[in-house]
Amino acid sequence: MPAQHTIPVNPELLSWARQESGFELFRVAKRLNVKPEKVEAWETGEKQPTMRQIENLARFFHRPLSIFFLPQPPQLTPLAAEYRRLPHVIPGHESPELRLGLRQMLTRRDNTLNLMGELGEPVAEFVLSARLDESPVAVGTRLRAATAVPMDEQLAWPNEWRAWAVWRAAVESLGVLVFQFGKVALSEVRGLALLRTPLPVVGINSKEIPEARCFTALHEIVHLMLAAGHQEESALKEIRSGEEWDDVERFAEIAASHALVPEGALNNEIASLKLSEWDISSTRRLARRFRITPLAMATRLRESGHMNWAQYQAWRQEWDEYVASLPERGKGFATPVSKALGRNGRPFTQLVLEALSSNRITPVTAARYLDLKFEHFEKLKAAIHDGTAAMTGDE
Repeated sequence: MPAQHTIPVNPELLSWARQESGFELFRVAKRLNVKPEKVEAWETGEKQPTMRQIENLARFFHRPLSIFFLPQPPQLTPLAAEYRRLPHVIPGHESPELRLGLRQMLTRRDNTLNLMGELGEPVAEFVLSARLDESPVAVGTRLRAATAVPMDEQLAWPNEWRAWAVWRAAVESLGVLVFQFGKVALSEVRGLALLRTPLPVVGINSKEIPEARCFTALHEIVHLMLAAGHQEESALKEIRSGEEWDDVERFAEIAASHALVPEGALNNEIASLKLSEWDISSTRRLARRFRITPLAMATRLRESGHMNWAQYQAWRQEWDEYVASLPERGKGFATPVSKALGRNGRPFTQLVLEALSSNRITPVTAARYLDLKFEHFEKLKAAIHDGTAAMTGDE
């Protein structure tokens, strides 16, 4: 059919798809190189788009083409009913990029459960829980024990990528899926937790540097523990005030920091390195031992009384000035295979490869599940086998 011919689509579905994806009229118009008035006319039914325009809309909204021909919009669970409350995100007003990332992670989780059922594999249960009337230090200690990451191994990690790989695998061993999402500003969200069970999800913004991803992952696990202890609800149901929610976030931060850096290990390293003054250099030196960010280390030092509040405030001002003076970080380079591993995680990737090998899914389905061209699958299998691919997930 010639591209210039209009197609009789359901205008209600055009409006639904745009709003459900979080786009304003002007962004859709800009993408399709038309005026906003034309998009609005499509949604009211005054005009009809061409076939090419419908195909472009489907790609832009990441929706199947057939959805525009349904008699009425599908009834979907609001995304805010899926994730834990996020400090800077108003439920229902997530950015289009975050909404897409949420949908993709939910789809991966569904695919994981379907493939595990198809292959007869048991689904691990997430059994950790926490309450806000507990000590966050005790919660962090319990989390550290559950991950079973040896302290001597942590202190011997050669770089931050190794740290991220180990912590990610440790979190996944708890019965949690760890996915990464891209194209979302760090100012909107660094990490999140999807509260479905079994197999809840920890989502990490791939713009995070690797040593920051470690803290973010454990921070989100604490939120999952609180949800399991009936101390948290989804963003849609959360009714705490801003101040009350700040207390919850603070609890999760303290617990995660003690899981990453236990008190005894912190004191031992301070003594070993003969540190007593907390300038930028000494804090960075200590942070490198544990493979966390200097800011996380300064917060941890304040939490344990090695810095008082005034010292921390002065340090933080100096740190902010130092960071502002640094050149902008380059994006680096990630291969399609490392992107796929970072985005999907090893457990889901291995599950897809196993299903493919067992002829339970087709190559086309496997490529769609992993968002990776089939021509890269041999390299993907080799990377899974020898563990050489860094799971950067940079988009």
